[in-house]
Amino acid sequence: MRRNVVINLLLVLGIVLIVGAALVLDAGRSGDEERFVGTDSAATSQIEEDHPDYVPWFESVFSPTSGEVESGLFALQAALGGLVLGYVLAALRGRRKLDALRTELERT
Repeated sequence: MRRNVVINLLLVLGIVLIVGAALVLDAGRSGDEERFVGTDSAATSQIEEDHPDYVPWFESVFSPTSGEVESGLFALQAALGGLVLGYVLAALRGRRKLDALRTELERT
C-alpha cells in the first residue's frame, strides 16, 4: 500500500474519531438549553445570572440587527479564514514543488 493512501486513511480515521467524540460528548447534555450557543452568549447569561445588577461598562461599536445577520457575518468570517488558510497551504506546497523541481534541474 502506498504511503499517501495510508496517510489519507489515517486522516479520515482521525476526522471520524473527532466527530464521533464530539457526538458522544454532546449526547450527554440534557435540558432545554440551546445546543449551539456561542461562548459569548453563554458567558453573558452566566454573568447576568450571577450578578443581576451588572451594568456593562462599554457598548459594542457595531451590533448586528438580528441573529441571522450575526450568524451570516460569523459564517463569512469563517469562510474568509478558510480561504486564507487554503491559499497559504497551497502557496507553501507550490513552493516546495518548485524547490524540488529546481533541485532536480540542477542535478541534470
